[in-house]
Amino acid sequence: MRRLYVVTHPEAEHHVSGLVGGWFDSALTGRGLRQAEVIATRIRELVPAGAPVEVHASDLIRTVQTATTIADRLGVTPVLHLGLREKSYGVAEGRPQAWLDARFVPPPATGDRMDHVEGIEGAETRRQFATRVYAAVDDVLASPCAHQVVVTHGFALTFVVAAWIGMPLEATGHVNVRSTSGGITALEEDDFFANRAVVRLDDTTHL
Repeated sequence: MRRLYVVTHPEAEHHVSGLVGGWFDSALTGRGLRQAEVIATRIRELVPAGAPVEVHASDLIRTVQTATTIADRLGVTPVLHLGLREKSYGVAEGRPQAWLDARFVPPPATGDRMDHVEGIEGAETRRQFATRVYAAVDDVLASPCAHQVVVTHGFALTFVVAAWIGMPLEATGHVNVRSTSGGITALEEDDFFANRAVVRLDDTTHL
């Protein structure tokens, strides 16, 4: 049985200051650091003692802090992936959320949502975002390790789950997996059928 535990990083400074996140490199707040310790405790409970385990994470500060806390509890070193970063919002990153909201062009309800340009210079399209997250998931799954932890971001979780279940990238134009800061999503692949299940989605009972 292969198991992935996908963690969305807990409270970060941009959350409380009302700033656009994306690739803006904000750190965890004091509350977020305490939440990371609680998450690490829960992951330690989920991974069998003595079992080989890997921790993979986005390379932004808030996810590195979360992943390091978890990895320390598991006795491993986290592996960092640029591909697991949150969606890039280009020139909006680090600016007030209201600045982005005033300029954002929402995608159409039908038609080309994957290559839609949102009106923000330097922002990734949905296709660009999904493509790199899918590639990062492929990198993680290339390892045969049966227990893996993936630390990422709220919007990125959508494409981690979509990649896990084998959803064609072209079908992800309307997909949205809702998440909570500090949530844990449990994914399993059985040894007999090789079916991939979403066992728990955005579990926050540990917080």
